[in-house]
Amino acid sequence: MREEKPKSPSQKNKSQKNRWFWPAIYAGIAIVFVGMIWGYNALIQKGPNEAADVATDPNAPPIVETNASNEVLKFPFNEEQLDNMAIIQEYYDVEADEESRENALLVFNQTYKTNTGVSISMEGQPFEVVAALSGTVKEVIMDQFKGAEIKIEHAHGLTTKYGSLTGILVKEGDEVVKGQSLGTATRNEWNAQAGTQLHFEVHKDGTPINPRSMLGF
Repeated sequence: MREEKPKSPSQKNKSQKNRWFWPAIYAGIAIVFVGMIWGYNALIQKGPNEAADVATDPNAPPIVETNASNEVLKFPFNEEQLDNMAIIQEYYDVEADEESRENALLVFNQTYKTNTGVSISMEGQPFEVVAALSGTVKEVIMDQFKGAEIKIEHAHGLTTKYGSLTGILVKEGDEVVKGQSLGTATRNEWNAQAGTQLHFEVHKDGTPINPRSMLGF
């Protein structure tokens, strides 16, 4: 029988290196793979606000998000005064009864005009008028004879008008939020018989509609 020669130290080291070579390779590949998965998850889970930070101009003004498109019409006055509110002149509805149609006629100098809104009174006293929806002030008309008028455009083709006002607090181009104070209801010479009141109109795509159809008057 042939006697085996003992391995030299160099052969032993080579054998030990070969033993650990492939496990080391596998371990390295596994670490790289885990790192790729972690990086991908971190990327897709990055919040929209974090992503926006990269593209945002630091000198740009802050953006204020609103829910204006989801709002519903509110009363154009402080709702705590609802019990004191009265509609003294109705919206003119051709399908309403004769008495209602007669009440919806505005008279000046023996001239009749159909009411395209409602006239709101608070026991004949001045009261704060507020925006019924968030929107943009498109027009402010100052008229001493008829009282000031404010026109505001809103989402979904809606427009609101507020007439017989004084103490106007907004100007054309202002962005207003629902419930923001616009001015104070007053009396005017054109419709003096109504006394102190707010003339309130709602238009949909340029056509006046009865505010009662959108509010619980």
